[in-house]
Amino acid sequence: MTFLYKANPVRGAEWGRHFAAIAPDTPFHLWPDIPDPTAVRYLATWVPPDDIAGTFPNLELVFSVGAGVDQFDFTKVPNHVPLVRMLEPNIAESMVEYVSLAVLALHRDLPRFLSQQRRGIWQEIQITTAAHRRIGVMGLGQLGQAVLGRLQAFGFPLAGWNRSARAIDGVDCYAGADSLPAFLARTDILVCLLPLTDETRGILDARLFSALPAGAMLVNVGRGGHLVQDDLLAALADGRLSAAMLDVAEPEPLPSGHPFWQHEKIILTPHVASMTHPETAVRFVLDTIARHRRGEALPGLVDRTRGY
Repeated sequence: MTFLYKANPVRGAEWGRHFAAIAPDTPFHLWPDIPDPTAVRYLATWVPPDDIAGTFPNLELVFSVGAGVDQFDFTKVPNHVPLVRMLEPNIAESMVEYVSLAVLALHRDLPRFLSQQRRGIWQEIQITTAAHRRIGVMGLGQLGQAVLGRLQAFGFPLAGWNRSARAIDGVDCYAGADSLPAFLARTDILVCLLPLTDETRGILDARLFSALPAGAMLVNVGRGGHLVQDDLLAALADGRLSAAMLDVAEPEPLPSGHPFWQHEKIILTPHVASMTHPETAVRFVLDTIARHRRGEALPGLVDRTRGY
């Protein structure tokens, strides 16, 4: 009943230590150290090996080590093997911290102050109160709801948009494509937390930016594939958008000389908004394995028809 980890080897070593402490009877191996591939029942990975069915014929569960699964080629994961995305609590808490940081940084004009600092300019910028800065979150899953819950404390008017209907206390919720223009029209800082699917790839484009109020700002913590980069640069140049904070890109890392690196209206971070914490991740996968053995519903089970 071997558990195999195939992702960052440094974090994998931490997983191994926690497995030894919490589940010492479960053999744990780090890719590519696989003494017996036929013994592998559980796989935690960022990207699985190409021939997953042939390599691990007795596989029972596959875990994504992150909250998203857009990096998976679903055709390479056998249909009878459940695919589970990571739901350990620290992912949500890390995302809440990062989005709060990003929203407050844009709300308080940090990109402009950083630009002034580099140019040796000491100049005030008029404060806009939180009550007059409207925040909109695209994607109302676990992470989106956690983010909105924390942002309520600052007094921002909050709204959320989702493919399907949601009801969240203190948040104006919009659902479906027909409601997207109304959601965008009332949003001064837009936060993208959507899963990356065929429907959402390239959604952050010129058409969407034109539906936002002039001078709106963007936080992208979804995936780099959500953003049409040239459209963002054009929107920042003509004032349709005034600033952006990006934690994801396509590709990652961005190549040397890419305009995002030095752009005075963009704050760029290297995909660090949320990270899986080994101890709580191990407890999540062990609990999920136990549920699977009992024939119970699995938390984080991916619907392959929807892509998340």
